[in-house]
Amino acid sequence: MSARNDLGRDEIGKLVLHIALPSMLAQFVSVLYSIVDRMYIGHIPGEGDAALAGVGVCGPVVTMAGSVAFLIAVGGAPLMSMRMGEGREDEAARILSTCARMLVAAAVLLMALVLPLRRPMLRLFGASEATYPCAEAYFTVYMCSTLFALLSTGLNQFIIAQGFARTGMLLVMLGAALNIALDPVFIFLLGWGVRGAAAATVLSQLVSAAGALWFLTRGQAALRLTRQPFSAQIAKKVLRLGFAPFSIIAVDNAMIIAMNAVLQRYGGAAQGDMLVTCATIAQSFMLVVTMPLGGITSGTETILAFNYGALRVDRVREGQRRIFSLCVLYTAVMFVLARLAGPLFVRLFTQDAQQAALSFWAIRVCTLAVIPLGVQYEVVDGFTALGQVRLAFALSFFRKLVYFIALFALPALLGARAAFYAEPVSDVIGPAVSICVHRIMMNRVLSRRLEQR
Repeated sequence: MSARNDLGRDEIGKLVLHIALPSMLAQFVSVLYSIVDRMYIGHIPGEGDAALAGVGVCGPVVTMAGSVAFLIAVGGAPLMSMRMGEGREDEAARILSTCARMLVAAAVLLMALVLPLRRPMLRLFGASEATYPCAEAYFTVYMCSTLFALLSTGLNQFIIAQGFARTGMLLVMLGAALNIALDPVFIFLLGWGVRGAAAATVLSQLVSAAGALWFLTRGQAALRLTRQPFSAQIAKKVLRLGFAPFSIIAVDNAMIIAMNAVLQRYGGAAQGDMLVTCATIAQSFMLVVTMPLGGITSGTETILAFNYGALRVDRVREGQRRIFSLCVLYTAVMFVLARLAGPLFVRLFTQDAQQAALSFWAIRVCTLAVIPLGVQYEVVDGFTALGQVRLAFALSFFRKLVYFIALFALPALLGARAAFYAEPVSDVIGPAVSICVHRIMMNRVLSRRLEQR
């Protein structure tokens, strides 16, 4: 479990696989948190479809809270790796300690701000009179345990950033296995329904967070989590570096929220809830695509950051070539699976024939341009790993802007179902621009770094 990868000396091809595959698998398993919840919720007797739509409304808000962990962890972990690559272990340890404190403070602040506003938030994000009770029940239980969610997600990034990708994967898998085991017990056996699904997720995140804390304080971590004074200067650097990945996740959630609102508006009373349920199922499949893809690109940031800090530009270039290839391979496989296994995936959530057919259609539409999306992820995370926050944010923001324009324009012209085409439109135009910028700017960034020898 404590096997460590040498970020500065291991052969790049093997290093990318040793880091990327466990990170990808960890994120794939973490998708089970939401998919298993939604699968069981969709089969609650008498209220399955309404409950599924309600939880779908909660999804963006819950993920938005989790994105705060990425703001801190994806901002702090590459910075920690750079300092380790430079041989500045003391400062790396201060970064880890400061980020842990920031995670705790952010969790407390989120609970204080969000819980009192849950009703207007959920209604704004697409909850109808029929789906609000389920949405509110799930949301309240989950948000009361924000601390566990942020610690389990955030600290795991610092474990991976030290080269312990296998440990990070196993901690996530432990939590997911517990979630899968507890869901049927809490939802059906104890009769807790939607609240039971949230409670199972909370307990699984508690176990993952406890494991991460133990490894960083008492385990075989290369860099221990110790009591050190909080550094406001480090916190500012972390927030600046983490802003791009945080904004990506935040806007992704705004996209889901906007989608639900658009579907309710153009679908009307007759089709609104059905289309939101359909979007929830399609978004669940997209999580299977994007979460592991993000595991590949964010997990391997530590390779790029460490060698960038060590002035090994040749290893940065080779590492990113390998990561690009892995991303394209993964998204190509998911493109095929969307068409071959889509009907089976849909049946996990609903047995209604009309709902299932519409949901499968939505999955096929949403994955039309998923292969270019893999390139987009690595361009943005590659720039983030090297501290090029402005470039990463600008490229991500441009793709989201294209999405929003398409989301509001297409349904107005072609009807409610046309909203699903906003995804492939943005997944073609956004990556096309990102590839052009990457070809021009990455060479300049690495050349400037060589001048610092």
